[in-house]
Amino acid sequence: MRRRTALVAALPLLLAVACGTAQKTASGASPAASGGARAAATAIKVTGEVGKKPTLTFPSGQPSLTSASIKVVEGQGTPAKDGDVLTANVTVYNWDGKENKAAGSDYDQGKSEFVSVSPQLPKALHEALVGAKPGGRVMAVVAKDNLSAEQLDQAKQQGQDFNSTSQVLVIDVMSATLKSIEGAAVDPGVDGVKVGNPGGAKAPELTTKTSEKAPKKLVVKTVIKGAGPQVKADQTVLAHYVGKIWGTDKQFDSSWERGQPATFALNQVVKGWSQGLTGVPVGSRVLITIPPDLGYGKEGNAQGGIKGTDTLVFVVDVLGAA
Repeated sequence: MRRRTALVAALPLLLAVACGTAQKTASGASPAASGGARAAATAIKVTGEVGKKPTLTFPSGQPSLTSASIKVVEGQGTPAKDGDVLTANVTVYNWDGKENKAAGSDYDQGKSEFVSVSPQLPKALHEALVGAKPGGRVMAVVAKDNLSAEQLDQAKQQGQDFNSTSQVLVIDVMSATLKSIEGAAVDPGVDGVKVGNPGGAKAPELTTKTSEKAPKKLVVKTVIKGAGPQVKADQTVLAHYVGKIWGTDKQFDSSWERGQPATFALNQVVKGWSQGLTGVPVGSRVLITIPPDLGYGKEGNAQGGIKGTDTLVFVVDVLGAA
């Protein structure tokens, strides 16, 4: 079962598609927010340091049913843009004008999550994230004007009535994930396997057509060593990868071909991945060969064309860990 992040738990329909800085209050919300929405959103008081769970104090009266976004803390570094993936801590409140209860927070789980900056997000949330910087804090009021009729109906079925409430998301941007792996590549030194490294955001060239016998044990070799923190066994990883079957050069999966990196909980994937990526520094490119017992076992994976006797070979770019 996947870990329910604050965003996913609070906005299951909306997101299906897709410390130490001084606090600086923004002069206003996004240009798209009306004056009334901007005033209502600004009236929400957000206290607490970035990197710690925020506390929200709501104004009295009915909630605003118009979306708005505000930069609460400016942050430093490169502003986020569409296509970026941020490591963030998200806290969500249901603004009903009565109890205004918290709906979830990554701080309660002790883990960050990945947030993609995309125009497919609700407009106020998208506008809050565009331009956000590491160490910064943004707030988005997501109301019914940002949602389609279908989304409103589906949300109501799940207990969230946007006709009378809004959701308030406070997002602490901890860092930006990598877009590609940089550094000097070395030969992984696995007989029968070749890895070409064209550089930049281009996919590595993995060749596994060989008459060499496949290793019987898990093999993990560094192609490019990253300088980031080591991945922990209980973390969620953002990665690009390509997978082939030993001896055939048959490719069964590639995130590069899909055009976006994959996100997965390391303790919920095949053992070869969880064991092979634990301890790998973020920013690394690694070659992993996985014997059947640490892959899909005797049953294999018919959908991927993988037999129970196949040894799997992956090249994995570790772009982030949360």
